[in-house]
Amino acid sequence: MNKTSVIVSYPLCLFAAILLWLGLPFTSLAQAEMALEEITDFGSNPGNLRMFIGMPDELPEGVPLVVALHGCTQTAAAFDNETGWAKYAALWRFALLLPEQRRINNGQRCFNWFRHTDATRDQGEALSIRQMIAALQTLHAINPERIYITGLSAGGAMTSVMLATYPEVFAGGAIMAGVPYGCASGMLSGFWCMLWGRDLDAAEWEAKV
Repeated sequence: MNKTSVIVSYPLCLFAAILLWLGLPFTSLAQAEMALEEITDFGSNPGNLRMFIGMPDELPEGVPLVVALHGCTQTAAAFDNETGWAKYAALWRFALLLPEQRRINNGQRCFNWFRHTDATRDQGEALSIRQMIAALQTLHAINPERIYITGLSAGGAMTSVMLATYPEVFAGGAIMAGVPYGCASGMLSGFWCMLWGRDLDAAEWEAKV
């Protein structure tokens, strides 16, 4: 078995679990203000995604990294405004990565977790997110044993993609309102997974991963 663990939870439980999990020094939430920065040069970017980061000032070496994936219709900034991830990064002193979908890739700004070309290791959107993580590791001394990923809805489904396709990268993940990896093989089956689900046993889901 690999080291990756997965949490499926509601928002408040998610934040409590991850922030306690990180175990970082506490400062006042009122002081926790941080703007997102876009990075445009992070690799070949086959998925044509945008990369936004939140890096608190004077981070020491060996800090954790949280990758947070937005849901459909959202942008990275909107997702951050609604969840407070940048404030928590400044508060708890960890690095933050917010990938963003482009409307040209998906009219609803959903990550394309249901497409084989975007949900396969070293291809499409999955590779773009992996390249973002690698680029951020060159900008700052991230602890490679403390990289975590979470997402909401389509971002939750893309979180399952990343955990399945790059399990060696992540120490853990939290999926909110997502679907299991391998549930869909196209847009129509993706809608089926979201509306009715698929009745597979644990061994069948494991085989897909």
